[in-house]
Amino acid sequence: MTSSDAAPPPAPAQPRNPLHGLTLEAIVRALQAEYGWPGLNERIPLRCFESDPSVSSSLKFLRKTPWAREKVESLYLFMLRDQRRQQQQGAAPR
Repeated sequence: MTSSDAAPPPAPAQPRNPLHGLTLEAIVRALQAEYGWPGLNERIPLRCFESDPSVSSSLKFLRKTPWAREKVESLYLFMLRDQRRQQQQGAAPR
């Protein structure tokens, strides 16, 4: 067996990373469902969210633009925290 035959090491488990296992498409669809295209453009002003927005055009842009992808991922994490906060407030006794 040569070194080229060796299997790559397994990816480390990331049980606390909410982005682990999510595709960029799933993130964009979740944000669009939560905020709509106008709301997304308000939070992250990008032409792909403003001018004739679609999931496919947004994905093309975000895959080529690391800084924009980071902003989208950060907004997704914020959305998750906000949803969790609202659920906790709704479940708390009044």
